[in-house]
Parts: sequence; C-alpha cells; structure tokens
Amino acid sequence: MYKAARRLGLVFFPAFDWAISPTHPEREERLLYTLDQVLEEGILDIDGIYEYRPRLATVADVERVHVCVPDVMSRITESHLIAAGGAIVAAEAVLKGEVDKAFAVVRPPGHHAMRIVHGARGFCNINIEAIMIEYIRRNYGKKRIAIVDTDCHHGDGSQDIYWHDPDTLYISIHQDGRTLYPGSGFLNEFGGPNAYGYNLNLPLPPETGEEGFLYALEHFILPVLADFKPDLVINSAGQDNHYTDPITNMRFSAQGYARLNDRLQPDIAVLEGGYSIEGALPYVNVGIILALAGLDYAGVREPDYSPAKVSQSPRVGDYIARLCEETYRAWQQRDALRVEFVRDKKEISRRRQIYYDTEGLMETQEETTLVCDACGGLTWIDSRTDLGSHVLAIFISRDACPRCREEGHALFDRVSSKSYRDGIFLQDRVADRLFKK
Repeated sequence: MYKAARRLGLVFFPAFDWAISPTHPEREERLLYTLDQVLEEGILDIDGIYEYRPRLATVADVERVHVCVPDVMSRITESHLIAAGGAIVAAEAVLKGEVDKAFAVVRPPGHHAMRIVHGARGFCNINIEAIMIEYIRRNYGKKRIAIVDTDCHHGDGSQDIYWHDPDTLYISIHQDGRTLYPGSGFLNEFGGPNAYGYNLNLPLPPETGEEGFLYALEHFILPVLADFKPDLVINSAGQDNHYTDPITNMRFSAQGYARLNDRLQPDIAVLEGGYSIEGALPYVNVGIILALAGLDYAGVREPDYSPAKVSQSPRVGDYIARLCEETYRAWQQRDALRVEFVRDKKEISRRRQIYYDTEGLMETQEETTLVCDACGGLTWIDSRTDLGSHVLAIFISRDACPRCREEGHALFDRVSSKSYRDGIFLQDRVADRLFKK
C-alpha cells in the first residue's frame, strides 16, 4: 500500500449542469477524464489522500469580492456557487490541519472575473480563488497570501481584484497578451498606488517550452516568494500551457506541471483553464496530485509525448532570461518606484475598456483611488456598458483606515442613485457588507 509523504485533500466538481454549449471546450468532460484517470490509477486508495465533497458558497461570500450587476443570482448558477464552495472546502481542510495540501479540481473557472461583474468573461462569472481567499481571511484571520497563476491566459480578474491590496502578491506567468486573450498582463501592470509592486506579470513568448517555464519558476517566482514570505501560496492551476491545448501556443507537459508544483509547493491549488480534454488534463492533473502528495511522478507521460514537443528555441530562452531579470529588478525596487509613481498626488485615476467576450459587451470604467500610506485605500468606479448599464461601485478595503472608510460612506450617501441607472454599490470589507441604493 502506497502512503503519501504529505496529506492531500482533493475536491472534485465537474458541474454536470453547466456549460456554455454542448461542444464548447469549457464543459464537464474536462474533469470527467481526469476523474476516470484518478480512479484507474487507484489514487484515492493511497493512504494520506482524501476526497472531500464540495458545498455551496453563499451569496455573501460572493459579495465579499464582487459587485454583480444587478445582483449575484442574475449572473451565476448554482454550479458557480458549488465551484467556489469546493475551493473553500479545500482551503478549510488545510487551515484546520486535516491535510497538508489541497487541490480543488472544480469548474467553472474564475480568474477572468473582476470586481464588477456584468456577465461572463473568458468562461468566468465569479472569481473562485478570490472568494476562497477572502473567506479564509474573514474566518481565519489576516494572512499574507501569494497567488501564482500558471494559466496560459493572463488572470486579469485576479489582478483587478487585488490591484490595491499589498497583503496579496499576484504573480502571473502566461502567454504574451499581444498573442492571446485577454490582451493584458504586461510588465507595467504593477499594481495600484497603495499596492504598487505587488502585481507581477511575466508575459512569455509563444512556443515557450518546459525549460522556459521552469527557468521562470527558479529565477523569478521562487526568489520573489522568498522575499514576500507569504503565509499561504495559492496556485491558480491553469493547464492550457500544454503542448496539445487547442487554443494556446505553448509547449508544457504533464511532467513539467508536476515538477513545477513539486518545486512551488503551493498550499492550495485551484483548477483554472485547460482544454485538451483527453490529451492533457488527465495526465497533468495526476502529475500535480502526485507532486503535491510527495509521491513519485516520474512515470506520468502523455501517450504522444516526445522531448521535441516541449523544446524551445535558444532565442526564446534568452528572451525569458532577460524578462525574469528585468521583472525581478523591478520587484526589488518597488518602494522607490512607488514614490516615483505616486509623487504628490492625492488621487490617481485610470480609464479602462473591458471586453466581455462571452456576453459580447464592452464595459468602460473610470476608476479613482485615494492615495493612502496607512491602508489599501478607497476606490470608486464609474462603470458603463454599451448595452446601457451604468453603476457606481465604491470599494472600502479590508484594512481601511478611518479616513478612507469615512470618505467611502460619505460618497455613498452623497451621490444620488438617479444618476446611475443600475444603482450605487458600496462594498465595505471592514463591515463585511455590500450596500446598494
């Protein structure tokens, strides 16, 4: 009988009743082939590997993270609540000390869902990891948390949610946004004025191979984590960097994913993308499970694997080395760079257009943030869509100082709801409440 070196909790939720369409790559078979492989390999019979059942997250769990327009249940299904609840179950198993690591193999995914939700983006309605992380903080105390997003697509939703949060380090390695949806995730996306430097992107060139991903891990991700010293490391475990994925252009393998997780050692992994349903996902997920449990994964191989399929050109390797050096240097200089970025400004604003590819709508945001040295600050967003929706969303951070909290409530009280067709929202994370008028 095999025994896991580390106790591992697994949560499976295929979401049988949710798919964008019967033939869409984001469908239940993504997990069913994995579950078949896990059962065939007898992984759930290994001593120290435990399966947990998901439960529903609550609307309050979602509202702790998102402003859904017009409300939560108009934007999601029960499957989304179960996927988020499955991630919460995985986290609780770790934080209660029942297991050492946990992997939530759930869908629908979430890392493209931003603070304001007008619909689905990149197959995501609500942000599974963020809901889990804020549940952890609400129920288990303040934590410094690092999110390492290894999905091939930039996690622009996770970036947006934690743009102003210095207690959450967001690191994303992904295919360059000039070549892939959502077209973001560049080096200059460095965080908001009160968390400048805590948002780090490494946009890798197409055809990055095994060598490039693991180089980025060793020479960028692990050194940054050693500096940040998080209480928890979360892996947004996207698997669409695989060489067989139908919608990306990378060259990673199941063996590479296993080695990455073996070195990264995340406390909790949450499944994100990955659409090579038969050729990749069963093998990648088994490799990750074995690596997290401290078991031998050397025999995990795709049927069509060859070293040529995960190779990269010397040019790609040289580019990644320069990219890692430049981004790590910026991380080391983040305090000085923040001074330069903020200067004497009292407020900093930005204007963005956000495309909802699934919904076919365009959102325009006017965002303003109070510069504050005491907390994550106060942010408000005037949000319009080309379908006529118009809201004001005010965000009071979890660690808000009295000034920022008072100004947030004063703004909410002062602005007339007549000016905003779909209302004014105030997300007060100190009170753990969402107000609307």
